[in-house]
Amino acid sequence: MRPEDVLPDTASHADFEGLTIRKGTVAAFLANAQAWLDPSIDRAQRAEAEQLMREAVPALEALGVFALLEVRDAALRGLSALADGARCMRW
Repeated sequence: MRPEDVLPDTASHADFEGLTIRKGTVAAFLANAQAWLDPSIDRAQRAEAEQLMREAVPALEALGVFALLEVRDAALRGLSALADGARCMRW
């Protein structure tokens, strides 16, 4: 399956399991995870990255991301707010 089979180039969002998920959600989560793990960012940036990751969790769950992938970093895996809402995560 190609990306355009899941979400056409002309679409900016799609519905999965009753959630409207915006194009770029997975990439944004990964970028925020990388930022959150970067020791050189300041507290405000880290807090913002964490909040944005928390907001993305329901969408990632609806896509089945956590049913297939495990978070390797212990600190990231330990974010209780992310794990609390998980249905299928292997944190």
